[in-house]
Amino acid sequence: MDNHVQNIQLISTGGTIEKSYSESDGSLKNRDSFIRQTIIDRLRLPYTKLHIMNIINKDSLYFTDYDRQVLLKTIKSQLEKNIPLIILHGTDTMAKSAKFVYEALDGAKELDVPIIFTGAMKPMGFVDSDAFQNVTESLYAAKIVDAGIYISFHGQLFKVPGVRKNHAKRTFEYIDDE
Repeated sequence: MDNHVQNIQLISTGGTIEKSYSESDGSLKNRDSFIRQTIIDRLRLPYTKLHIMNIINKDSLYFTDYDRQVLLKTIKSQLEKNIPLIILHGTDTMAKSAKFVYEALDGAKELDVPIIFTGAMKPMGFVDSDAFQNVTESLYAAKIVDAGIYISFHGQLFKVPGVRKNHAKRTFEYIDDE
């Protein structure tokens, strides 16, 4: 039996999953990351050492090429640790960023670990948020899947590229070849 502790790096870029409500002005926007307080501290992870870093606090609708370069640079530096990566990202441009990383890493041919993108349709502070489910599933997937780039969402694991957000169903899906 294998009871070793698995290291996982979680990188937050903001997005809906990290939005919080401000009582003072009634706004819902990205501020500081609070993934640890709202999700991670509620999980029992005796065999996981989770490292959390926040690099961007932004709705993905406002992601720029510069932001994707920052994300890519961060991913490359973290890959040196040879541990799985989970990227918290806004859903509106998650597939675009995942494909960008895939292409920048030469189709993920040289990867030794999985890189898993996830997010939420509703902020993690909301009672009916899908954040808890998606983060939990991403943590599990990071431990069991082969090296590659994925989107983990609503009980599905999609290998990148060829994934898109389905706005009508409010989830992700593979792009049908036409």
